[in-house]
Amino acid sequence: MTVVGPFGLSVRDQALEADVQAGLTAVEEGLLEATKSEVPFITEAAQHLVRAGGKRFRPLLVMLAAQFGDPYAPGVVPSAVVVELTHLATLYHDDVMDEAAVRRGVASANTRWGNSVAVLTGDFLFARASQILADLGPEAVRVQALAFERLVTGQILETAGPSDGRDPVEHYLDVLGGKTGSLVAVSCRFGAMMSGADDTVVDVLTQYGERLGVAFQLADDVLDIASDSHESGKTPGTDLREGIPTLPVLRLRERATRLGLTEDLALCALLDSDLSDDARHAEALTALRAHPALEQARRDTVRYAEEARAALAPLRECDAKAALLELCDAVVHRAG
Repeated sequence: MTVVGPFGLSVRDQALEADVQAGLTAVEEGLLEATKSEVPFITEAAQHLVRAGGKRFRPLLVMLAAQFGDPYAPGVVPSAVVVELTHLATLYHDDVMDEAAVRRGVASANTRWGNSVAVLTGDFLFARASQILADLGPEAVRVQALAFERLVTGQILETAGPSDGRDPVEHYLDVLGGKTGSLVAVSCRFGAMMSGADDTVVDVLTQYGERLGVAFQLADDVLDIASDSHESGKTPGTDLREGIPTLPVLRLRERATRLGLTEDLALCALLDSDLSDDARHAEALTALRAHPALEQARRDTVRYAEEARAALAPLRECDAKAALLELCDAVVHRAG
């Protein structure tokens, strides 16, 4: 048994392992090439998060999905570079909006160079992704454009908040479908599409990616509360400090509204206070870690991971399918 990719994913078939490892190595080279500029400072800023590492979750999904067609097809690796560049670009922008100080265990770009450089670097990465995408054909451009529209729409809806009368949890899950599920779904779609897989297979893998992407983000929500910085690569409670309503907080507020328990209402009041104060932030983080809302968020993560697993049922049995199924388990394990 060998280990590749994020979360210690094990791949039992040597041929599959070789294909995946070779593909990820080629993606890494492609990322470094795509982030080079004639201006040294732009190269430094654009490669800041590339060199910081990361799980390369989306490129891994491209490689595994490509196993259902020709994994050596010329568009597979470039499409994986496109989705990872797009993801990296959103991280630069997210850190500006969230005023995050740490990303992937290093100082965020906005902390190091300021908001303007971080935003423009994200734009630079989007531009480079578009250049690569143009060589993959009009259908690939259309697929990516639709996914990017969903991603931005999700971000805007998160910023705007739920409309009057809308269930906040339902709204949030829709937001995640756009912000995270869309690009993970495209990763699976590109891998299958570029490899020449059957249209039915492409659709199945796209549905799988959508659900897995939401589960992946829900696991991140849990980690933001439950982990230390070594596990998550960013400062624990970052979303909490910034007042971003992740699922554990939404589940807490839902419970407080439904049951009216004094301790729940007190915790909600604490969360509504100024959490820029380190002592108050630590108190809120400790309380949420012990609250049933965190366990409810874990159960929600499991539910989406199981839906992703169920989506794969129509696919033929093979080592690539087994690896995709194992990713469902890995996401759940990541959330504890």
